[in-house]
Amino acid sequence: MSEAVTDVVGRFLEDRLEVPPQRASVTFLGVEPIDVLRFVTPDATPDDQLVYVTSGCSRHPMSDPTDLHADPVRGPRAELVVRMRAGTPLPGLHTRMATMAAAPAVEGLILAADALIDLGEPLWDGAAFTAVLLEDDELGAVGLAEPMDPVRLLRAVPITANEAAWVRLKGADALRDAWREAGIDVTRPDRTAATPS
Repeated sequence: MSEAVTDVVGRFLEDRLEVPPQRASVTFLGVEPIDVLRFVTPDATPDDQLVYVTSGCSRHPMSDPTDLHADPVRGPRAELVVRMRAGTPLPGLHTRMATMAAAPAVEGLILAADALIDLGEPLWDGAAFTAVLLEDDELGAVGLAEPMDPVRLLRAVPITANEAAWVRLKGADALRDAWREAGIDVTRPDRTAATPS
């Protein structure tokens, strides 16, 4: 059953994004491998988006690791999506994405919209961003066979340590409002951080 979930997610993504992905696999001790799929059109320009999506987090429902009677079929499932402008190398991003996607199995983390994940290290080598803010991605959700819950595709928006502190203080919507007011494009790897007011 678990591999069927990743197959369904993979087909859904290829249908929606209309290109076959490049694939990188990351293995963690005691956890099934997490793949990171990279979707890019062959003639992408620097203004086009690269779309990275994890595959493997949704194999099993997310649950409290201390729950000895967790339902192995029903329960929330998710994968992470990162959207960035093409044209800038992002070395190490797939590894950090896989680490976040493995967190539900390793740490019992429940991935949900408006959640803040603080990595404590750059999201990719040399990045100013050390955390991500989750929100529902425009790709939507992937339906699975009953009685399994659908797989939510959650966009992980890279944020700086200062922006993460702002989310903890004022909430996710306050940061999104600040981005809109400042005209900040969160898909740019070299963007400036929002300044708290």
